[in-house]
Amino acid sequence: MEELKKDNDIITKALLLCGAIACPLFILVFLIEGATRANYNPLRHPISSLSIGDQGWMQAANFIVTGLLLVAFTIGLRRRLKFTTKGVKGTVLIGLVALGLIGAGIFTTDAVYGYPEDKPLVLAQYTIHGHLHDLFSILVFACLPSACFVFRRRFIATGEQGWATYSGISGIAMIVFFTLTSMGFKQLPGFADFAGVFQRLTITIGWVWITLLALHFYAPVQKRPTSNY
Repeated sequence: MEELKKDNDIITKALLLCGAIACPLFILVFLIEGATRANYNPLRHPISSLSIGDQGWMQAANFIVTGLLLVAFTIGLRRRLKFTTKGVKGTVLIGLVALGLIGAGIFTTDAVYGYPEDKPLVLAQYTIHGHLHDLFSILVFACLPSACFVFRRRFIATGEQGWATYSGISGIAMIVFFTLTSMGFKQLPGFADFAGVFQRLTITIGWVWITLLALHFYAPVQKRPTSNY
């Protein structure tokens, strides 16, 4: 029985580690791609636009691989939290983020916001796969800050005030920078030139939160406070 418990804990840790790996990997890939792609301006253009063209498969794979790693992470997180109320809600939301990433990788964005340069400037998706890309992307930008707020309530209940504060700030910061991102991609003066920066800040804030959350729950079960939340 003790051996089975140990094996289960090893599996749970491996699954949680997927969450710690996924987000830094995603950031590293889009930073390299954004810096090396010809005629691509990471200050202005969205991460999704890296999926366009002959080299686009790399960012598409980045979306899908990160999504699959986060699926594994949600399984490990649910095992660690033992199906507690707030834990289930939070893992479902992170699972939807994972689904959004996988969908965004399968359905390529249209040539919007001035990239590639030989395409006309359009501010909205106009093909079916472009609309589906947007639909799946919404899951990422809506569900991740929501997960922050759900886990904030859980951390308050378990007396982990530092984590509660950090989770709340992360959720609010994501919403603020996503609002600025939307203003930039609508080509509003003063915002359009930095739309890509705002989007990257939105993603990075959420990704850092997931990475630290994974490492937080990677610690042995007996060191975690018990709660029905």
